[in-house]
Formats: sequence, C-alpha cells, structure tokens
Amino acid sequence: MTEEPARTRGEPATLDDVARLAGVSPATASRVLGKSTRAVRPQLREKVLDAAARLSYTANPHARALARSASDIVGLLVHDIADPYFSSIAAGVTRVAEEQGAIVVLGTTLRDPEREIEYAATLRAQRARAIVLVGSRTTDPGTTSRLAAELTAFRSAGGRVACVGQDGLNVPTVRPDNQAGADRLARALTGLGHRRFAVLCGPHDLVTARERLDGFRTGLAASGGTVRDVVEGAFTRDGGYASALELLRHGTDATCVFAVNDVMAVGAMAALRERSVGVPEELSVAGFDDIATLRDTIPALTTVRLPLEEMGEQAARLALTPNPADDDEPALLPVSGEVILRESTRRLV
Repeated sequence: MTEEPARTRGEPATLDDVARLAGVSPATASRVLGKSTRAVRPQLREKVLDAAARLSYTANPHARALARSASDIVGLLVHDIADPYFSSIAAGVTRVAEEQGAIVVLGTTLRDPEREIEYAATLRAQRARAIVLVGSRTTDPGTTSRLAAELTAFRSAGGRVACVGQDGLNVPTVRPDNQAGADRLARALTGLGHRRFAVLCGPHDLVTARERLDGFRTGLAASGGTVRDVVEGAFTRDGGYASALELLRHGTDATCVFAVNDVMAVGAMAALRERSVGVPEELSVAGFDDIATLRDTIPALTTVRLPLEEMGEQAARLALTPNPADDDEPALLPVSGEVILRESTRRLV
C-alpha cells in the first residue's frame, strides 16, 4: 500500500484518493466500493477496503446515480476522417457499436493532441459510454500525460476507453507492429535488388512515423541497404506530394522511395508523374497500410497491409465489452503487417 495522499484539512477523501492509497485503478476501487457485481480479486478488494477505512471514505450517492445514467454514446476520435486509414478503422468501430446498440459520435482532431484532450473532457461531461481513440501518439510526454489523466477521469466516472495505435495511455490497445512491418518491407525491397532508398517521413513528433522509419532502417541494415535521404512532411497526401517535390529539387541517387503511409505515397506518385519521373521505371515507390483506395492507383502500390476494419472492430469490442482485468493490466492486441509487392516497385536484379 502506498503513502496516504495529501489533502486539504477537512476535505473529504475521493475515490481517486482511495485508489492511489490502495495502489489500484480508480475503476477497481469503484467496483469494490460501489457494490458492483463484477469480480475483483480478493487481495485487491482487501487493499481497497483498508484504504477506504484509513481515509474515512464515504461514497457519494449523487456520483453513483450519474454513473448509472451513462448514455449509449461512443466517442470515436480520429486524426483525419478524410484519410482512408481512419475511415476504414471507423467503419469497423461503427459496425460493432451498432451491433451493441450504441451510437457513434465522431471527433476529428487534425492531429492536434490538445483537441484530443478537449474531446475526451467533453465526452466525460456528456456521460458517454466509451471512447475509442485512433491514431499515433505524440512524442511530447506532457500532452500524453494530460490525455492519460483525462482518460483516467473518464474511466473513474464509469466509462471505458480503447485505443488503436501506441500503447502509452494505459488503456486497452490494438497496436499495429509498425517497426516489424517496415523491417519486413525493407528486406523485401532489397530482395528486388534495391540498395539506395529515400524515405518520406511524417512529422518527427509522431510515434508512428518514427517507428516506421526506425523499422525500415533496421531492415536495411540487415539486408545491405541504406537510407540516402529523409524528407519530413505532413502525414497526408499533400505532405507526400510536397516531400517528393523537395526530394527531386535536392536530387537523389535512391532507386526506391518509401513513404511511411499510403496517402503520402499516393501524393508522392502524383508529384513524380507531374515531373515526368516514371514509376517504377525511374523510381520505385512503396507505402504502408494498404488503404482501400489503392485499388484505383496506377501503378498498383507496394505496401504493408494492415487489417484496418478488423482493427476497428477489435477496438470497439475492447471499449464496449467489460473486462475487469483491463483496469489493472490493460489488454494489448498486437497486429502484424503483411508485405504486398505490387507494380510500383520494380526488380533490379
């Protein structure tokens, strides 16, 4: 048991105070003290009851009534619904939510972590049933910590949370293995004879972009390839377009370009086409995600396939299916990517 939390003299203890003193999640403390029928391990129950006694904790009946009145709203927070990566995941989330009688409310954050925090706070105020967050985490520990705190408050009020992306928020997470997928892609491309690569990378503060770049470098180091150029740009189609133009302006001896997501790759191919650079005759191009709209891309794009709709379904089930174990050891569902070689990358040997 941890030390008793500091409180203003005369201030009544809160559920969060009890949870901290017992060393458990607020949700676990709530189940013990709120007379929930969901099972709690005996040793955890004893810790919570002991902490409550030490703090002279008295449950707030008004807060209990609010918890029982939670709506059937599921807040779905994505970076950009216009990006087929997010719309595909959203389709999976919506399908499962509808099966369980929930209504999905969409929030688009435009990759602004402050908007994520604001949306989460709003959904808590509206007594939403669950939140599903989709997208890369920022490398800024301050904003990540504040978002995690807001989600903890949401869960303490009776809501549930799941994430598609990185597992840094202490909530159940569906996590694509970005590094391993990019590693396998690098090895497959060197298998075609490529040795010199350029990478169109997203913003340096996005964990997904960094993981994919790191994984690609690892795969090249093991298979005889090198990264000759890295161009940073927005994690969008226009970001890929601008990054490809910058690469051409500076010049490159790369034979293959890896864009860290498919929408950047599509933008890059448009820029190369405008500058009369043949793909793959003069420069091969590869992406990551295998978004649905690639079926209309010519030439067909080499990529790493992720089961996007299935990932959305898994996240929705994590958010809507109570699992007491998630409160102390949140579920982590890893997702592997499959390399798909198509016409946008040519064989050199």
